Formats: sequence, structure tokens, C-alpha cells
Amino acid sequence: MKPDTIINGKFLSAAMTGVHRVAFEIANALASLSEQNAPELRGRRFEVWHSHDGRDKAEAIRLPVREVGPLKGILWEQLTLPAWQGHSMLLNLCNLGPLASGNALTMIHDAQVLLSPKSYGLGFRLWYITLQRILARRNRALLTVSQYSREQIAKAGLAPADRIHVIHNGVDHVLRVPPDDAILERFSLAGTSYALGLATVQAHKNIGVLLKAFAKPELAGMKLVLFGSANHAAFTAAGHELPRNVVFAGHVTDGELRALMEHACALLFPSTTEGFGLPPLEAMLLGTPAVCAPCGALPEVCGDAALYADPHDAGAWAATLAGLASDSARQAALSVQGRTHASHFTWRNAALRLLDILDIVAVHRRAIADRFSEGLAHNVAACSPANDHVSLHQMLSGRRI
Repeated sequence: MKPDTIINGKFLSAAMTGVHRVAFEIANALASLSEQNAPELRGRRFEVWHSHDGRDKAEAIRLPVREVGPLKGILWEQLTLPAWQGHSMLLNLCNLGPLASGNALTMIHDAQVLLSPKSYGLGFRLWYITLQRILARRNRALLTVSQYSREQIAKAGLAPADRIHVIHNGVDHVLRVPPDDAILERFSLAGTSYALGLATVQAHKNIGVLLKAFAKPELAGMKLVLFGSANHAAFTAAGHELPRNVVFAGHVTDGELRALMEHACALLFPSTTEGFGLPPLEAMLLGTPAVCAPCGALPEVCGDAALYADPHDAGAWAATLAGLASDSARQAALSVQGRTHASHFTWRNAALRLLDILDIVAVHRRAIADRFSEGLAHNVAACSPANDHVSLHQMLSGRRI
């Protein structure tokens, strides 16, 4: 027996990213609601379908999972998944989905491929833009993660704003993993003052402004710890000059990241555009102040509980961070304010919002079906013996959906 809603489990065969975390967490939040017999489910049954190479990670999903058909990767998503879908609604939570499926919702997290083309290769951009335009036309509706992304996706012409529904991410996952403080000893960070940022050379992440800020005298006594895939060589190849107080932590586990966040003076996030921005809220929930650029969805998500600095002014970043580091009372106040603000962003709330949207889409589908039935009945009446001059072609062409 097929479920009411299928979650596209292609993310189970890939490395964990911020986008994939959203799919994991929403799936497991739906599982929690199911275990509690939450009335908001309205009897809906969810399953996560995946290809054979997603089998290992599927064990971390608490919803029912199903390994479906042959193939893997893009071919599985585009061919196998829609072939097996049947009449179930398909939920794509990671930006893309099968083009052949119209009975679907796709979550497009942001419009970065359009807003920051230098951050992506040409082939990647063309693939994403082409598929998303087709999905936007064929799907029942689109999902996204912030009002900012909703506005940008609508502005890009993918879909009108009234067909794009917002589901804010949760951040409470950071509380489930105990901190692994061993990383502090490994990088000689215990007892030192440091700020935390992303190790990426993507243009819109704007890490260059942090490198320039940490070259300034007021931050000479503080370290900048960057976590993620890009290393010293990658930044050098991208044309950045690296000050001596930069530490590259590389890929870190969730426990290591929690430890780095909890002991940092601040989490720095200078992105010039951002569809949501999980790291600042994660840090805030752990009591660490966030300093962000006032760009993209960051003001919407972080509100008044974060500090802001001009994304193009290294001096402003240096002054803001130096001032924060020297003011323990301000740090304490921001810690409390940040925890309170971030605590409202839960995966349970995200799952409940998704259920609301499924209700909205179901009502809309029924309204369309009713209009079609009424129009068909009217046209059938027009083809009665008294009106037999009306052709079948005319009757069918009278449908308006």
C-alpha cells in the first residue's frame, strides 16, 4: 500500500549539507508527530523512498523507508522515482525533483544561482535553473525557507508569490549532540579568544572581509577559526591574503562544531545573500553571539538578537568584534537574547507548517477538480440532443482549470 506522501530520499545517498539536513530533520519531526498521533497529520502516512546507495543512511530516518527500483543518483530521481510514485504526493526537500512528476511540492531553498552566479560553475547553474523552471510550472506549489527567498524566487519568475510557501528551518538539532571538546586541544584553542566562520571560497559567503578584518591590529590577539572544506591552498588560489591568526579546522563532526561554537567569542557570517542561514541561529541557540551582514534572509532570521556589520567594510567587522570581546556584559546579554530568539525555530514547528501547506494544497486541488466537474457537466448538458450541434472538441476545449 502506497503512502499519502512520499519524501524524495535522494539526499540519503549524498554527503550531509545544510540542505540535506533540512530533509533529515523534517522527516524525523514528521515521525515524532506520527508517534504522538498528532491530530495535525489528519491520518496522512509518510514514507521516505530511496535508491540502493542510500540504504545505510536510511537507518537514521524514523519514518518508514522504502528502497525503490533500480538506478541511483540523478537517473533514479528522474526515472525510477516518478515511475513508482503512482497517485501519492511527492515531496522534494532538496531543491530538485523529477520533471515527470506534477503531483509534487519542491522546496527551493534560495535563488543563489541567480543572485550570485560567480559562486557556481556554468554547468551547475544551467542545470539548476532549467530544472527549477520546469518544476515550478509542473508542481502543485513551491516551498522555501524564508520570506526573503520567497520574494527572490518570485522575482526570478519561477512562480508567483502566492504559489510559494515558507517553512522556516529549525535549529534545535544542535542540542541533541554532546560537544566534543577534544577539538579545542587539537587546534590549541582552549583558553584562547577566537571567532568562528565558514571555510568556503564561494563569492557570496564573503569570507574575504573576515580575513581583512583579522589582519587589523585590533584583532591581533584573537584567532579566526574557519570550519569546512576550503583550506589554506584554496583561499590562496582564490586570491586571498591570509593573516597569521587564521586556523583551518577542516571538516568537523556535529559534536566538534558544537564545541567550537560554544567556546567562540562569536559566530561570524558576512554573506552578501543568504536564503536562511543556519549557523548563526545554531550558535545563538548555544549562547554564542552572532555577527552577520544585514543581507538576504539574515535580518529576518536573526532579528534583533544578532549584531550586524557592513559586508564590504573590514574595519566595521574588526571594530564590532573587538568591542564585543572587551564587553563581557554585552556578551552575556546577547547570549540570553540569542537563546530566546533561536528557541522559536524548531523542527517540530517546521513539520507542522508543512502539514498546514499540504492542507492548503489539498483544498486548492479540490477546488480545481470541482470547477472542472462543473464545467464538464455544463458542456455535457450543452451536448444534449437539443444541442447536438456542439462538438466534442468544443466541449473539451471549454475546460478552464
